Amino acid sequence: MNDKRSYWLNAMLKISNPVLEHLAEGTLKKSIPITFHPDREEYILLEALGRTACGIAPWLELEEVPENEKEMQEKYRILVRKAIAEATNPASDDYMNFSEGYGQALVDAAFLAHGIVRAPKQLYHLLADADKKNVIQALKLTRKFTPFVSNWLFFSAMVEAALYIMGEDDYDLTRVDYAVNMFKHWYLGDGTYGDGPHLHWDYYNSFVIHPMYLDVLRTFQGIKEDYGVLLKECEKRAGRYAEILERLINADGSYPVIGRSVTYRFGAFQLLSQAALQEFLPERLPYEQVRCALDAVIRKVMENEDMFDENGWLLPGVYGCQPDLAEGYICVGSLYLCNSVFLALGLPESHDFWSKPDVEWTAKKIWSGQNVTYDYAVD
Repeated sequence: MNDKRSYWLNAMLKISNPVLEHLAEGTLKKSIPITFHPDREEYILLEALGRTACGIAPWLELEEVPENEKEMQEKYRILVRKAIAEATNPASDDYMNFSEGYGQALVDAAFLAHGIVRAPKQLYHLLADADKKNVIQALKLTRKFTPFVSNWLFFSAMVEAALYIMGEDDYDLTRVDYAVNMFKHWYLGDGTYGDGPHLHWDYYNSFVIHPMYLDVLRTFQGIKEDYGVLLKECEKRAGRYAEILERLINADGSYPVIGRSVTYRFGAFQLLSQAALQEFLPERLPYEQVRCALDAVIRKVMENEDMFDENGWLLPGVYGCQPDLAEGYICVGSLYLCNSVFLALGLPESHDFWSKPDVEWTAKKIWSGQNVTYDYAVD
């Protein structure tokens, strides 16, 4: 196995294990720490599952894993399906909140839905019939919430995308159109959307906006012809944003800590990993360069062992435990969005992303004195 691939896989599973193992046994609620922002207890379980699932999904769906990954992959496929079954079974001690509160359940369900969109076979179609019904019912419960007019619009749209993929005839295309059309107006140029009409200096273009926009359009392009046209335009914009993300990775693997939700750690680079997975990187950004840049970020963050407590649960911070970096809406479950950096594990080992020799990334080239082509904006 490629050394970097092996490191990524081990890191992803180390992060995911406490959530998936406890949930598969029906003991997540009893085990997950709630001492940090305990007022968020009613949301913590679905946050942890949804964000774990949306990151691990492409690897679970991959059919061409290296021989020495197959047994491990099958173990986690079964584990995640058990976890989803427990989470959506009203009789389970770990049945999750899909309908209570001011709307946070919609956010959390959308990440689970995104995982299903990324791995429909492993996360839905191979479930038992009763579990399928429970998943559908749970996702539909979130329709009671009206999303805020912001990146939240994609949470409603993503739930509908999952329902469509699951074969439900009553998917609501109005919720999808609303998100798609509003963000047409909120494009600010050079690969960047506002979260609403204004620019926010944060990583929400990577946490939510580009990843969900693209996957919603990709899901429904067969239903609406103009979505297919828009998808090509949005991929170009997302490719530019991915290029910017690569340039933000410093020579030592650190990166600027700016704006909201920074305790999602290297989840800030979800879109860069997705651009590799879905093959819309700009031509001037080679796959192997992205691999090396992301690897530097992952290793930088993971080198500080204080990111985990004594039982392996994530602690809030960027580099170790730094709870004051976490907003009031952040709980332990929220932190598992960091898993989204591992999307490129959904590429086979033969892909250029894994197979080509290591190269230095942009910042490392520049700060070692190499001559690098100038950067430029796109429309």
